[in-house]
Amino acid sequence: MARNYNWKTGCDVEATLSVIGGRWKPILVCHLLQGRKRFGELRRLTPNATERMITLQLRELEADGVLSRTVFAEVPPRVEYALTDFGRSLDPILAQMQAWGSAFKERMLAAEVPKP
Repeated sequence: MARNYNWKTGCDVEATLSVIGGRWKPILVCHLLQGRKRFGELRRLTPNATERMITLQLRELEADGVLSRTVFAEVPPRVEYALTDFGRSLDPILAQMQAWGSAFKERMLAAEVPKP
């Protein structure tokens, strides 16, 4: 399934965000960096996301070549998701985002503490 890309600015950051932008894609990729996961596992790991949203995000990540979907011919059917080599290349980017987010949260929490 091919996706349409409408990069208006020509900025490479925009291209990156078209792949991993949004609330759930980076979180799903972070979980998949730890190894293969089934859909139910991903759903449990992202309890605030709806099943439909997880499905849509996984489909887009698959279309962009970030993850692979393996369907096992079993009853009931079993589907596993895993990052491709291309998807694993997001590891340092997400690690930097995690470090920045941690520092940001720490800064904001320190600002909320009332001074005696």
